[in-house]
Amino acid sequence: MTETTPPKPETRMHLPVPAGVDRVLLHSCCAPCSGEVMEAMVASGLNLTIFFYNPNIHPREEYDLRKSENIRFAEKMGIPFIDNDYDTSNWFARVKGMEWEPEKGKRCTECFDMRFERTALYAHEHGFKLFTSCLGISRWKDMNQINDCGKRAASRYEGLSYWDYNWRKKGGSERMIEISKRENFYQQEYCGCVYSWRDTNRERMAKGHPKIELGVRYYGTGTEA
Repeated sequence: MTETTPPKPETRMHLPVPAGVDRVLLHSCCAPCSGEVMEAMVASGLNLTIFFYNPNIHPREEYDLRKSENIRFAEKMGIPFIDNDYDTSNWFARVKGMEWEPEKGKRCTECFDMRFERTALYAHEHGFKLFTSCLGISRWKDMNQINDCGKRAASRYEGLSYWDYNWRKKGGSERMIEISKRENFYQQEYCGCVYSWRDTNRERMAKGHPKIELGVRYYGTGTEA
């Protein structure tokens, strides 16, 4: 019996872009999540700009690692990269009282709202009719929660829409990992905020695993978790 190699997931060459749109602002949280989204958009002929606004990421060392990896890939692809303010004090004020909310709970909604509100404002001020986010490609996220936040932010401005495309479809999740390994992206081991870092470490220690080490693991190098 002859063994066959499973086919690789196809790159999405023709995205169902909303009519009349050829320019998109992409809110990006990191290179691993945005790599597939960026490649799919470019392959579909879209004029793409990256908007990096993630004041939730903690500590600063982790923030800088994720941002630098995203910049590296954007520069490789020739995509403009907008580096927004790291206003952590405003983020902590926004989620005050929600420190013990579970992942995908009210704190995450506030976090997405804050980040998308800033993205929508930039889109409005710079003539974008459409913005989206790569956050939903992660299987650790609630896609409906993300899309609701995106649409709510877009509704603040006339003529602006949030693109709620399911980036996990048609092999998107598999391509995400494939690209991350090809590009040796930094592999973050928690969502990003200090509370996610705390809770992930608590779970790891309860299972007898060591705490998270920042800046250690990279896809495609044999250091993956």
